[in-house]
Amino acid sequence: MTVPGPALLFCPGDRPERFARAAEVADGAILDLEDGVAPADKAAARAAVAAADLDRATTVVRINPVGTREHREDLAMVRDAGYGLVMLPKTETRSAAEELTGLAVIALCETAAGVLKAAEIAEADNVTALMWGAEDLMASIGGSRSRRPDGAYNEVSLLARSMVLLATGAAGRAAIDAVHLDIGDRDGLLTECLLAVSDGFTHKACVHPAQVPVVTKGFAPTQAQVEWADAVLAEALASPNGAFAFRGSMVDEPLLRQARAILARNRPRPGSSTARPA
Repeated sequence: MTVPGPALLFCPGDRPERFARAAEVADGAILDLEDGVAPADKAAARAAVAAADLDRATTVVRINPVGTREHREDLAMVRDAGYGLVMLPKTETRSAAEELTGLAVIALCETAAGVLKAAEIAEADNVTALMWGAEDLMASIGGSRSRRPDGAYNEVSLLARSMVLLATGAAGRAAIDAVHLDIGDRDGLLTECLLAVSDGFTHKACVHPAQVPVVTKGFAPTQAQVEWADAVLAEALASPNGAFAFRGSMVDEPLLRQARAILARNRPRPGSSTARPA
């Protein structure tokens, strides 16, 4: 199952009045049964998600972690309600994902153990994407913050981010960048999205609807990038004998793959009015 994207929006499972809006503004809604729901409200959230009138093909359900009673009950609900794509928090082993038979899994690598096993987890046949998470990661190693005072990620977070990204690249899976918790920091979010795209991330998760258009803009190629990609691929058709010179630079297959990736991102979301950046 393909993960809708690039913009994914978390929505608490116990707030059904927000479900339709989340699905409308984002490429995919993540109905959250884990951290976004208080323990006392888990059952009500599960019932609300089961009854949600949403497209099962573009809706993700974040279930509770392996080993909890809620995990087992979440799985039963997901299967009964016809959902096919789940996010497994705190994934730490390949087998944890493989045990979710019949379901496509977004493995959330957000603990030290999960990050260290990211490459193995990505190889599971039913894993369609990996996402990394900074805050739970820092908690798992006794840290107190994932970012430096200037807002940039600290070294441990950057290492985890890179390890998860490399694991997805090696296994051919989608790569989802972590959330940006400062809702008002749209400039910082855009900068983070541009870096994520340049590094190879395919998706970005959001915690508020206002972040979605920023992610959409950040992941869309510029007009200049699209023009270059179109032109270089056209030149490649006229020069089928390997590397060739184009606008003063040598071009070979890796650059052509980058051009194809740019054009693959140049697909506006149906109904979106977001203009492609210049």
